[in-house]
Amino acid sequence: MSSASLKPQLVIMDDIGGFHNRDIEKSVQRLEQAQSYQDLSTICVIPALRTMPSKVTQSWMSMMTPMNQKFIRLFIYDMEVGDAYNAGINFILNHTDLSKWKYVLTLETDNMPPPDGVLKLYEDMKDFDVVGGLYWTKGEGGQPMIYGDPHAIPLNFIPQKPQINTVQPCIGLGMGFDLFKLAIFKDKRLTQPFFKTLQEFNPQNGGARAYTQDLYFFEKIHALGYKVACDTRVRVGHFDPERDMVW
Repeated sequence: MSSASLKPQLVIMDDIGGFHNRDIEKSVQRLEQAQSYQDLSTICVIPALRTMPSKVTQSWMSMMTPMNQKFIRLFIYDMEVGDAYNAGINFILNHTDLSKWKYVLTLETDNMPPPDGVLKLYEDMKDFDVVGGLYWTKGEGGQPMIYGDPHAIPLNFIPQKPQINTVQPCIGLGMGFDLFKLAIFKDKRLTQPFFKTLQEFNPQNGGARAYTQDLYFFEKIHALGYKVACDTRVRVGHFDPERDMVW
């Protein structure tokens, strides 16, 4: 820009307080919603494969974490997924420092969260104990991984129809991108193993039962009164390496 195109300005200092002080109640509400002034220390637990698809890695590199807050990633290799989560959580609970952190974020190697995904999940934690992003099972007939109406009787894990851009209460979630309060795992009423992939037939205990490790856990904490939800603003891709497609 040439100096000839610049126009002189009459500067009157009538807004010394600044933009955020102009409506300080609105600014405070923004901070409370983001919870950025609270302890957001988070351990990201990843039941990992030895190699990851480049597209998934790229999405992870774009993921924002809260400024000036503690955030680390804990990879667990070469274990069945339920065993990997148990190993990760028990490592945290028995660690001198990590056991004092606030949150656990689960992230799986075929899930692609949006850059601001975890920041949005923090906003929901004042009302819920576990909140996850919205993703779908793979394939043309994919189902939303929002399981069970918490008000339904009897208990069931029927997939719910997503409600657009809201925090939707449920009983269970897939674990591809979930934020947990670490305090849940310190509850003495919660028995180990926390997570278990189960397929059994027991005539004395309801007959046939089949659970993935996630719904096994969520059924247990639902019985203890913990609140779970899916934040449908957080759209998480589910990568299929065989088709090179994101569902």
